[in-house]
Amino acid sequence: MNQNSIQASLAGNSKLFRYVYLISVFFLTLTGFGQMPIFKRYYIADIPGLGWLADFYATYFIHYLAAALLLGVMAYGIFDYFLIARKTLKITVAGYLRGLILAVLVVTGILLAMKNFAGYRFPPFFITYLDLTHLIFVMCLLITGLVCIIFKKRWTEAVI
Repeated sequence: MNQNSIQASLAGNSKLFRYVYLISVFFLTLTGFGQMPIFKRYYIADIPGLGWLADFYATYFIHYLAAALLLGVMAYGIFDYFLIARKTLKITVAGYLRGLILAVLVVTGILLAMKNFAGYRFPPFFITYLDLTHLIFVMCLLITGLVCIIFKKRWTEAVI
């Protein structure tokens, strides 16, 4: 593969990659907060078309689907960077920060999913710790993403 085809491949995939990432984060956030009964409590679920937000099992299923999509996007991004783009792009400080936050979210999310399977018993204080850590890092990801949008901080930048 020559350099021009690599750049064309990266440019063509980056928009789709970004949109899939944003859609998965949007649905993860929406359904994650839907796991807490806030949409029913504050009558958001009473708005036509949003009744599914009050259904725990619907939000639970969509949350797991969006998590699988995010894991796929993350795997694609990691492999794309290390196999193709590493020579032309470098990860910025903002990219490392968001990557670290996503890594914590993945680990806590996997552990929270494991507690739902038979045979995995976690102490109640550990489950509370996982829940709070997951929620705090979701808020960190959202705030960091907003700051990066405002100040135009990208995940990567071109190698000079």
